[in-house]
Amino acid sequence: MKHLKSLLRGSILATGLAASLTCTLPVLAKTQIGSSAPARPAERQVKPRNILFIIADDMGTRLGSYGAPVQTPNIDQLAQQGVSFDRAYSQFPWCGPSRASFLTGTRPDTTRVMDLATPFRDALPDIQTLPEYFKTNGYFSGRVGKIFHQGVPSDIGTSGPDDAQSWDEVVNPRGRDKDAENGKLINLTPGIPYGSALAYLDDGGKDEEQTDGKVATAAIEMLKANKDKPFFIAVGFYRPHVPEVAPKKYFDLYRPEDIKLPAETPESLARNLPATRAWLPDNFGMTDDEQRQAIRAYFAATSFMDAQVGRVLAALKDLGLDDDTIVVFTSDHGYLLGEHGQWMKNILWEESDRVPLVIRTPEGNSAGKRSPRTVELLDLYPTLTELAGLPHYSRNEGQSLKPLIENPSDRTWKKPALSQVRGGRSVRTERWRYTEWEAGAKGRELYDHKTDPREHHNLANDPAYAAVMTELASQLPKGPVEKRPDAAKYNAVENCLILTASAAAWSKAKAHQANGEGAPGRKPGGEGGGGMKLCEAIDP
Repeated sequence: MKHLKSLLRGSILATGLAASLTCTLPVLAKTQIGSSAPARPAERQVKPRNILFIIADDMGTRLGSYGAPVQTPNIDQLAQQGVSFDRAYSQFPWCGPSRASFLTGTRPDTTRVMDLATPFRDALPDIQTLPEYFKTNGYFSGRVGKIFHQGVPSDIGTSGPDDAQSWDEVVNPRGRDKDAENGKLINLTPGIPYGSALAYLDDGGKDEEQTDGKVATAAIEMLKANKDKPFFIAVGFYRPHVPEVAPKKYFDLYRPEDIKLPAETPESLARNLPATRAWLPDNFGMTDDEQRQAIRAYFAATSFMDAQVGRVLAALKDLGLDDDTIVVFTSDHGYLLGEHGQWMKNILWEESDRVPLVIRTPEGNSAGKRSPRTVELLDLYPTLTELAGLPHYSRNEGQSLKPLIENPSDRTWKKPALSQVRGGRSVRTERWRYTEWEAGAKGRELYDHKTDPREHHNLANDPAYAAVMTELASQLPKGPVEKRPDAAKYNAVENCLILTASAAAWSKAKAHQANGEGAPGRKPGGEGGGGMKLCEAIDP
């Protein structure tokens, strides 16, 4: 175990900035956007606090510091230096809607972003995003990688549907993982296009040649170039979003036979729960061995991403910026790895909705402590403006976490976390999760986390809990609830994951593999092939 940790920490953190900057700089898509910036106010007299905002993609709380068997020494070290939030939740567990929510500081019912195609500025044309607010208050605002939604892997190397007015400068790295897709990825879910498929590759090459390695290198360069001015620098990593591509050494950290699969019960796999995707076979039809391979790849991609976080944090320290910079680490939402027989996200269960959240302040407030209070990603906007000493932005719908940073166990904090998907609304308190589908017309779910932390036993039909449900229901958003899409419309229009995801489709794909039509476990051809043309550009 010591050897494993030294591989990850020693080779990255100990090298510091010098090693990071001696890496060969990749060819990056770099854009200056300063000409569109609004007028800047006069410089403040008090030296402002910098913001380093680091976000992973599709990463739940599977980190060493959150008790998971995953090697993440750099994020774990950050957790020892800051406050970790044990009950932090996304407002919509899907990339585009989640990012639109916390970057505007408003709820999905306000942004009206319920898919991957709708721009939040359709509903909020003049809102100031989190980075834009810092920009208008005299900060350099820079983005590296995925901050607003980008399709993965389709938009890697491009800005995707970015919000240009939020930034002074953007960098869109593209690494060998993007170029190595065609014909190389091992696809455990044949018939599903990349971006949705549980596909992976234990790749060759160096960390710095992968897209996330290039994200770290570009972030270091951006820190170096702007170290003498106040900055809001957002660093968006692409892993552990599928396809899970990482250098082989990170796969070597995990043996498939050591990986434990979620212990599910017949009740937890029941198809009559309103939240389940009833048209999907349990576990995408994967065997136990295939599930272990998928989890191993997810762990490897997480460890690789953690190593890149370590490079950025080492650079921040070597540049002498630690004492002036607030550091945030989080993810856009969680991710199911076989819990309830389901995979991925966009569903209102704990593993899909819960995110890691670590905030480190220069003062070292409550370093190494953990907060058990329920908080939301949209709380980040008012938190960072308050910590930076900026005026409160009146359109924020979240609440500053500063009281919990100063006192993580503050018992006066009573705020629940609200989450939603199309047709579903959920409220999470420290003890309960209550979910309604189409305002209860399509079902309800109630889970007691005191006795059922894995949400296996739905209590919604037990009259003994009627009063609890009434109280929790009163906390749900009051606006109109859209209908849950039917399977056919969902398949054809919104989500290529579901397009051929029927039991018959999986059986047919498996039969093709058994007959030698394509290497076992592999999907030949390029991104979005195999009859998936309707969904090529859509990524969940």
